Amino acid sequence: MGTTQLETVPEPKYWHLKTVLSEALDSEFSVGEILPNERDLAARFGVARATLRQALEQLELEGRLQRRRGVGTTVAPPRVGVAVGTEPHAWPGGGEDVWQAVDCAVAAPPAAVAASLETGREEAVYTVRRSRVSHGQPVAAELLYIPASSVPELSAIDAPSGPARARAVLRELQRLELEGRESAVELGSARADDAKELDRLPGAPVLVVTTRFLAGGRTAALSVATYRADTCRLTFGDSGGVEIHQDPERRAS
Repeated sequence: MGTTQLETVPEPKYWHLKTVLSEALDSEFSVGEILPNERDLAARFGVARATLRQALEQLELEGRLQRRRGVGTTVAPPRVGVAVGTEPHAWPGGGEDVWQAVDCAVAAPPAAVAASLETGREEAVYTVRRSRVSHGQPVAAELLYIPASSVPELSAIDAPSGPARARAVLRELQRLELEGRESAVELGSARADDAKELDRLPGAPVLVVTTRFLAGGRTAALSVATYRADTCRLTFGDSGGVEIHQDPERRAS
């Protein structure tokens, strides 16, 4: 990386530094390569370490860099393209669903979830935890909240515990006639449990996709899926289903 004069640039120093660093990532670094430490980078570009950190944080948010435990800051691989379809007639757990059931618990949901499901604050619901992996890398974690009224025929015999219970709940959900679904996407920060599952640091940027599944004129299930913002790019279309595309030979982009 070469030096550059930042004093005469009208935009914030960290923003211009981010652009300079981004160009260097394209020309001088490969995916997975470790960047020099903050002290050396700050000295090379003649900026305070606080300014450098702002630039690095912005590049991480944009998916150009990753902070890895015990390794340091590395050049991120290309983002995984996740197409979020608008097909309204697909329950979670269907034949082409690529999510993997991890566990299922019965407990009162967070207040916001209870409000969306129109259940009582203390009313227990099935909470199915699922994960999604691409090329051996965790890319998303999901919590799927399902009221008991959506799966009235479920029994303890059918769903003893763990992944078996999760799959049984999803099978029972298929009995309902799905009327449609609504999704919303927002940028968030990884909570401790999501960060551990996604191999990220707590507070790392994530994309949160909240989906309401509608049946019988009400919200029959609510999905809160957390995607790694550094590796995922969400796209929307009419194709339905969810596909992941990845080109491991590309350089960081």
